[in-house]
Amino acid sequence: MKYLIDTHVLIWHGENNPTLKPSVLSILNDLQNEIFVSHASLWEIAIKTSLGKLKLGFPMTRLENVLIGNGFTLLAFDFSHYEFLSNLPFHHNDPFDRMIIAQSMAENLDIITHDEKFKLYPVSIVWT
Repeated sequence: MKYLIDTHVLIWHGENNPTLKPSVLSILNDLQNEIFVSHASLWEIAIKTSLGKLKLGFPMTRLENVLIGNGFTLLAFDFSHYEFLSNLPFHHNDPFDRMIIAQSMAENLDIITHDEKFKLYPVSIVWT
């Protein structure tokens, strides 16, 4: 299966946060699954850290190790993603979440998230 993880899932995974359910960890750790991380998540972490709105439990440079060490793939933006983004209804105003939702729709990826607002969009949510 192919999954796109939300920003908080990436952070929790990097921090070994017990909030991640064992079933979600199982998906993330299963080498048969392809796990994608949006560039929007990295932008969100960098911006919110610099504004003091987010305090990571590890240095920003560790994110690269988290991505590589877990075999996660960075998902850059292409024009199909922007097309979906430009047509998304404003059920949710968080620009980073909207980018992740648009990528999920364009790439037909399930999103691993605990964020209930994602359910307002026609995407498949995983939080078992």
